[in-house]
Amino acid sequence: MHAFDVLGDPVRRRLLELLAEGEHSSGDMTAVVQAEFGISQPAVSQHLKVLRDAGFASVRIDGPRRIYSVDAGPMREVDAWLDRFRMFWTPKLEALATEVARGKRKRQE
Repeated sequence: MHAFDVLGDPVRRRLLELLAEGEHSSGDMTAVVQAEFGISQPAVSQHLKVLRDAGFASVRIDGPRRIYSVDAGPMREVDAWLDRFRMFWTPKLEALATEVARGKRKRQE
């Protein structure tokens, strides 16, 4: 599965957001995703499997729990692909940062 196919799903993106904060058990992530998206535990498990199979997440067994963590490799590949498009938004973000700094200076005067 292509990285953008994996990232195109909002449930998988949410799972990755949780993992970006640090390791989580499958039960903890399932509770969050079920509350936010209203999907079943088997559906969450399937999304976690897609993340594992695509290399975005790894899992280790800790007694009865499965502990997930993010694997940065595929994210680096996505970042490299996006790099060719940064020229479209970097100048605008730099201009925004300049305007924010000006606003802060004016408030301090």
